[in-house]
Amino acid sequence: MLMYPHINPIALQIGPVAIHWYGLTYLAAFALFYFLGTRRLRHEPFRRLVDAGVWQRRDIEDILFLGVMGVIVGGRLGYCLFYKPEFYLTHPLEILYVWQGGMSFHGGLLGVIGAMVWFSHSRKRPFWQVMDFVSPCVPTGLAAGRVGNFINGELWGRFSSPDLPWGMVFPQSGSMLPRHPSQVYQFLLEGLLLFVVMWLYARKERKQGQVASVFLIGYGVLRFVAEFFREPDDFLGLRALNLSQGQWLSIPMIIAGIGLWLWFGRTGSKTATAARA
Repeated sequence: MLMYPHINPIALQIGPVAIHWYGLTYLAAFALFYFLGTRRLRHEPFRRLVDAGVWQRRDIEDILFLGVMGVIVGGRLGYCLFYKPEFYLTHPLEILYVWQGGMSFHGGLLGVIGAMVWFSHSRKRPFWQVMDFVSPCVPTGLAAGRVGNFINGELWGRFSSPDLPWGMVFPQSGSMLPRHPSQVYQFLLEGLLLFVVMWLYARKERKQGQVASVFLIGYGVLRFVAEFFREPDDFLGLRALNLSQGQWLSIPMIIAGIGLWLWFGRTGSKTATAARA
C-alpha cells in the first residue's frame, strides 16, 4: 500500500506569479501535438499532399490553435451540460468560472470536432481527412492531462484490495483506505496504449475516415474500462446499470466509431483523399 506523495501543485513561483504543474502538462500536451503533427505529415496520404502543396507545416499551428479553443470551450460547456446541468441552469454566470475546475473530455471532443469542421470548411479540406490527421496526435496530450490529475491529487480511484501492491491512500479523499490510482491507469490506457495503437495503425494509409474511427473506438473502450476503477463523481454516483457517467458518454463513441469504420471500409477510398484536396 502506497501513500499519495503530496506533490506541490505549484511548480515555480516568482513573487505573485505562480506556475502550476497542471498548466505545464497542458503546454506539454500542445508541444507533443505539434511535434507529432510534423511527423504525421510524413505518413501517406499526407506526404503526397505536402508534395502537392495542399498541406503545409503551418496547418499544424492553425489546427493546434483551433483545437485548444475547442478543448477549452467544449470541455467547459460539456462539463456544465453533462455533469451539473441543473446547477448551471440556475447559475449561468458560473459557467465562466473555469478557475474553479470542471472540464469534460467528451465535451472537449465535441469542441474539437466543431473547430475542425470550421478548419476543413475554411481550407476546403475534406473533414475526415483533417480528423485522420489529428487523431493519432491526441493521445499523448491525454496522457499529459492525467499526469496533471495525479499531481493535483484529483480524480482518484475506487477502493482497492488492501493486498494490492500499488493501492494508494489519497488522504484528500476523506478516507485512509487504499484506492486504485486511476489517474495512472488512464495515463497508461487512454494515453500511452492508445497512442501506440493509433500511431501504428495510422502509419499505413487507410481509407479516409478509418483512422478517426479507430480513435473513437479505442478511446471509448479504454475509457469505459478505466471507469470501473475510477471513483464516480460524488454528486452523481453511479447511473443506470451501475455504470458511471463517463461510461455512458463513452458508449456512443464506441458505437459511432464501429459504425463509421465499417461504413468507410465499404464506401471509402484512399485515392479520394488526394483527389478532393
